Amino acid sequence: MNAAPPPSVTWRTHLSLLLLALVYVFSYIDRTVIAVLIEPIKREFGASDTAMGLLTGLAFGVLYAVMGVPLGRYTDRGANRRNLVAVCCGLWSCATMACGLVGQFWQLMLARMGVAVGEAGGMAPAISMVSDLYPKERRSLAISLFMVGPHVGLILAMAFGGWIAQQYGWRATFLTFGAPGLLLAGLLWLLVREPRRGAFDGSSAKAAATPDSGSLLTQVRTLLAIPAFRYVCLGCGLAGVAGYGYGIWVPTFLVRSHGLPLAQAGLLFGLASGLGAAAGAIFAGWYCDRLTRRHVRWQILMPLGGVAASLPMGIAFLLWPAEGQWAIGALHVPHAMLFAAGFGFFNSWWPPLSYAATSHMMASHQRAMGAAILNLFLTLFGAGFGPLLSGALSDLFTASLGPAGLRYALVATLLVMLATLFLFWRAVRPYEARLGALATTAS
Repeated sequence: MNAAPPPSVTWRTHLSLLLLALVYVFSYIDRTVIAVLIEPIKREFGASDTAMGLLTGLAFGVLYAVMGVPLGRYTDRGANRRNLVAVCCGLWSCATMACGLVGQFWQLMLARMGVAVGEAGGMAPAISMVSDLYPKERRSLAISLFMVGPHVGLILAMAFGGWIAQQYGWRATFLTFGAPGLLLAGLLWLLVREPRRGAFDGSSAKAAATPDSGSLLTQVRTLLAIPAFRYVCLGCGLAGVAGYGYGIWVPTFLVRSHGLPLAQAGLLFGLASGLGAAAGAIFAGWYCDRLTRRHVRWQILMPLGGVAASLPMGIAFLLWPAEGQWAIGALHVPHAMLFAAGFGFFNSWWPPLSYAATSHMMASHQRAMGAAILNLFLTLFGAGFGPLLSGALSDLFTASLGPAGLRYALVATLLVMLATLFLFWRAVRPYEARLGALATTAS
């Protein structure tokens, strides 16, 4: 049998990364645009903040997390990743459009659950593909570029979603953002090729060429038995509680505490956080690749530093007085938005670098499963409980503090990141040991 030709990075590699990133952009739009629609949906259906937290968080997060693990295993056992991502993109896009056609709150809940089922099959296969498209020394930057998608998606969802809702109603927002995903699904199917698994992994790929034959539960236990991976998963899950609880509720916070119109709140939050986070993610991937050439521990230390720097930025944004504003034409920009941009820049470090660390810790046939388990922690704890926690605390604090209750609910939610700092610190030495063990096995 002839040996496979040596891999190379070509224009098609970059096109594949671009299309996967665009799919992720619209995945994140469809997931988070509801953040800027909370107030009009709440008014129409007479829902409480806790009910809206359930709709935006747990109803999505549980299904996304639970479905993602078996789909990750299915991917690692030889499924065509390109086809799976394309089909799932079409599914969640249709479910997003269905959100704009509902007549009752429970129907909206079911449609959101449909979005979750579709998106569950998109992230892990895409991360696995990106890991096989580029060599190890370029992988953190490649995954960071892929994960700029959520930040671009945040800008589009907040800036245009609020305007569409204000002009044409919240239902039109779902219909507008759901449709492009169908086109992207077709382009991905037609233009992207399935990359060879472990193509850039050298001799270690041969040792890892056979998928695990044990049960799903056995494979999950096996991967979570890796101490560094376990600490990273727990750290990301708790950071996700803070991040999703903050991100979903900030537009509503700007409306309630700063008196901004809905469209303006979405625009300012999308631009400040989205642009800051996009710059932060690209910087983190580029600089982490440079640092890890000196020592692998930077793959964990750099996201730890990002969490440490972002926490005071987020608290300053939430507690800054509402009176200070810049007038830019008809636009009133609170001074606090500078801290929102700073939070976005630093808080964007840990997601791509954690996924890159997971990729490095796994053999080629384990990458989709590793990403799916990390997704489980991030979405079950983060997307599932973050918005719900913020909403429940808001109802609790609002009873005594009035509109300021949401402000202090979000501060309390951000403090969960203190546990992330501890867990990332505990992951450093086990991560070094894991990479050393993999290198020994490969040799």
